[in-house]
Amino acid sequence: LLSIILAPIAAVMIQMAVSRSREAQADASGAHLLGDATPLANALIKIDAASKRTPPLAVNPAVSHLFLQSPFRAQGVAKLFMSHPPLEERLAQLRELGARV
Repeated sequence: LLSIILAPIAAVMIQMAVSRSREAQADASGAHLLGDATPLANALIKIDAASKRTPPLAVNPAVSHLFLQSPFRAQGVAKLFMSHPPLEERLAQLRELGARV
């Protein structure tokens, strides 16, 4: 009975972790293609600023992975269910890549 309850939750957490990992890989690939991580970091900052100015839509969580940036803000345990890494984390990874690209 316990596994029937916990298995779907674990599956979603794994799926979201894979999604966040792929987002990080996509950022790294973009930085390598550009030869510089700065333009990608600047684009993410602009997208974040625009999303904060735009009123939130009634977004179904099932399609949140289709957005360039997650339309949801998560805190604490809810971060485990995010489809995208937080902007700060993506920018930190790009800064780290910038030194190596």
